[in-house]
Amino acid sequence: MVVLPVLGLVLSLAAAQFNKEVVVRRNYNMARISGVWCPIFMASNNMTRIEENGDLRILIQNINLLKNGSLKFNFFFMVQGECVAVAMVCEKTMNNGEFTIAYEGENKVLLLETDYRMYATFYMENIKNGTETHVLALYGRIPELDRSYLKRFINTCKNYGLDSQNIISLTNKAFCRRLCDVFPESG
Repeated sequence: MVVLPVLGLVLSLAAAQFNKEVVVRRNYNMARISGVWCPIFMASNNMTRIEENGDLRILIQNINLLKNGSLKFNFFFMVQGECVAVAMVCEKTMNNGEFTIAYEGENKVLLLETDYRMYATFYMENIKNGTETHVLALYGRIPELDRSYLKRFINTCKNYGLDSQNIISLTNKAFCRRLCDVFPESG
């Protein structure tokens, strides 16, 4: 009768392994990034660019992988107090998970990590008039994520030289939040 407890242990370990979220940091399957995303946190070395009327406060709503491997981003940002919808295409580069776009300067956009199902962290390097700005952004498939995602994001920010004072929360902001309220779950 030792078989039943051993079998139960094996099945529970297999179930735990199956449910374990796998964090991907390279060799991305960009098709799995497609879908609805909700802005959770942003951080930057230039806070004015990500504050409420900042030109880099980009609130992604949806990402679509195009046939050529580029990404089409549908996002919102504030213009004179109005929430404006915009679509832009980031061109893929030779590096997996890396894209470029000309917007308010030259930009390199990198997918840093994701589990595809709950969150994705992006890094953007913007060069405008010779000044370099770094932006990190955490997006979720749902409007709010567990605090463990904030801790993970804080550590990522530290790796890029950004302190926790450089992080702003986008979860409790009324502006442009309807995008996640319309699509509360996906993925």
